[in-house]
Amino acid sequence: MRFDDVLDIYRAPIVQDAYTRRRDWDRARRIWSGPASVQPFKVYEDRNPNNETASTMLNAYLPVSAEPDSADRVLYNGRWYEVLGEPERWDKGRLRHVKIRLWGVTH
Repeated sequence: MRFDDVLDIYRAPIVQDAYTRRRDWDRARRIWSGPASVQPFKVYEDRNPNNETASTMLNAYLPVSAEPDSADRVLYNGRWYEVLGEPERWDKGRLRHVKIRLWGVTH
């Protein structure tokens, strides 16, 4: 597997207000930046002309040293993506890596 792409992983602190706990993305910080292998997974388009959106899903394979979380966001090629689901670690053999699924919406 070739790690020819570069992506940045951001993590936001959890803040408590009067009603709920949420992530404060205005105070997010980059926790990892490095090489990855990013590959297309699926693209969805909303067929409703009043709601012109497209969802893109990517698979990103990272070095085993990366420690992404399901609540993180990823910046890749100038676009923001959510980490969808739990990261999958593969710690066996020569091709050790972490796989994350990314989800982004374009309006």
